[in-house]
Amino acid sequence: MAALLRPMTNHLNDFHLLGQHIPRWLAIIISYASIVLILILLSLLFFPLINNQIIILSGLDLDTIYQEVHAPISKVENFLFRYQLLDNQPGYLFEEIKSQLITAIKSIDIGTIISNVLNTTSSVFIGLLAVLFISFFLLLENGLLRRNLLNLIPNPYFELSVATFTKVEKLLSNYLSGLLLQMLAIFSLASFGLTIVGVDYALTIALFAAVANLIPYAGPILGASFGIIVGISTGNFVESQDLNYFLIKILTVFAAVQITDNIFLQPMIFSKSVKAHPLEIFVVIFAGAKIAGVTGMIFAIPVYTIFRVSIMEFYQGYKSYRIFKIK
Repeated sequence: MAALLRPMTNHLNDFHLLGQHIPRWLAIIISYASIVLILILLSLLFFPLINNQIIILSGLDLDTIYQEVHAPISKVENFLFRYQLLDNQPGYLFEEIKSQLITAIKSIDIGTIISNVLNTTSSVFIGLLAVLFISFFLLLENGLLRRNLLNLIPNPYFELSVATFTKVEKLLSNYLSGLLLQMLAIFSLASFGLTIVGVDYALTIALFAAVANLIPYAGPILGASFGIIVGISTGNFVESQDLNYFLIKILTVFAAVQITDNIFLQPMIFSKSVKAHPLEIFVVIFAGAKIAGVTGMIFAIPVYTIFRVSIMEFYQGYKSYRIFKIK
């Protein structure tokens, strides 16, 4: 958070208002307010979609749904009977699916769901307050963390440590800037493509896809899946051909976005910002997924960058200055 807001805070702090610099504490508050405003505006994109889904769910008629799915299930059942893959009585498959759906619906505990949502919300809120509090002081006293860490470094390694910190900060700053640029590009491309092919809630789907893309490899699949689910739930498909045509359109858009991302955006971010080979990045992300799941995939590259730069700098110090030699 502090790394993301530091450029904005520094620019605001240098800005003159009525012949005076804006105080740093005020620049931080303005930066926080800007981020909150952006998040609120982005969240407003999801409200129409959520409201639409609530209306759809509240108007669901199970009997109508059963009638609509009865014919396709009967075709599948007849196919299984024809090739002697099913020995039960006709209508068994439909009744079994109906029974399982009813059992699943009855097993839903609204109280437990609400409790879990409240617990998760409170945990996220407390964590967010802690991040904001720590980030405020890191921004207020510029270089606080760096100075405290360097104070712990013995004098023989001081200059080497300063060089390491400087390179790490630059690479991570470039990486974060690249990610923001990548998200903006994916949002723009996806929203434009989905709007062209006539998909409802194109901006909402594009925003979700851009954020989900932060998860390496799995993110694009999540984004496309979300788009398909939203499109199917809000679309009006009279025949199966309409549904197939819709799926082709939305998958084509996401495929084009991913090709653009893989060919142009990712090489620019990974190769130029963190100066790592694509195969190297793949191995690091895979290891991060094994260690910490999705969280590990997201933070694998920054953590790896810190370790890689530190090891390379200290190795160069060992070769050039023999700083680790025991006299």
